[in-house]
Amino acid sequence: MAKASFTRMARSFGTIAVVLTLSVVLASCGGRNGAEHPPEPGDQAVARVDAKTVWASDVKREAVAQGLIGEGEPLDVSSDLFRRVMDEVIDQKLLASEALKRKLDKDPVAQRRLAAARERILGDMLVESTVSDAVNENAIRGLYQEQLKLAKQSEEIHARQIVLPSLTEADAVKKLLGTGASFEALAMERSTDAATRFNGGDLGYFTTDVMPEAYETNLKAAKVGQIVGPFEIDGGWAIVKVEDRRLEQPITLEAARPQIVRFLTYDQVRDLLEKLRGRAKVQTLIKAPQDVPGAPQEPASAPPALSGPPKPDLLKPGAAKPVPPPPGAPLQPPAKAVKP
Repeated sequence: MAKASFTRMARSFGTIAVVLTLSVVLASCGGRNGAEHPPEPGDQAVARVDAKTVWASDVKREAVAQGLIGEGEPLDVSSDLFRRVMDEVIDQKLLASEALKRKLDKDPVAQRRLAAARERILGDMLVESTVSDAVNENAIRGLYQEQLKLAKQSEEIHARQIVLPSLTEADAVKKLLGTGASFEALAMERSTDAATRFNGGDLGYFTTDVMPEAYETNLKAAKVGQIVGPFEIDGGWAIVKVEDRRLEQPITLEAARPQIVRFLTYDQVRDLLEKLRGRAKVQTLIKAPQDVPGAPQEPASAPPALSGPPKPDLLKPGAAKPVPPPPGAPLQPPAKAVKP
């Protein structure tokens, strides 16, 4: 048997419990058979297994579960990926059907596993429903505007630099600049900084707090067009030309959207779990672990499991980059939660 077949079979066995769970749920619905009706508007029948329809949405859901596509991403029914995942879905249905014929679902261990899978599915559906209602366009825009009002904008500087290995060479270049020589040309010819040399010494826009102290000290009061230096830095001497000064530009709503959705999602999940735990009577029947001498200790500053990520600072560069989920977070933010 080919290696790909083993992989496909492994995935099929890994999801068989979920398939069986869905079979049990359907069987409990008064014997109604809605399999031939599209489960989603515009859904397409793509295969049949013993007269039971496989829908395009079934295949797409499996592709999302395997991490082959993201939630909300399209999956062309004519693509090789779709056909490969469709074959896996068919295999899952065949395996689940055979398991039911052999009455494996009647085994007590199997029933506990099916019940656990059912609880996971229902829990995920509750979270998706809660998030879908709360994480909408108004909430996203509201948090964005709130952050814009609270944020403090720093000043950005656009500058170019020439880095020389010695003060003598730096003074010589400074004299050439004084005679009208091109700063960009001298940077390309003389600078030893490989990161900026070949683009004319361009440092782009930056705030001085992210630069080494020598830059902050020398550029703090520099005016646009002024050439500053030479001043000593790590690895040599720098001559810097200030090209522009401006207020730091806030990140756009679209760039910040992924971070905002993520924050709002975890905020909703945290609140939901806190409410459920507050209403329920939860007892832990096992003893707390004893301290072992020499074992690593969790720092006192570690966040609680349900604390969620901090509110994003939308005006800082890179604010829209995804943050790791908080400990214990049950889901990734579903893309369908955002309603235009």
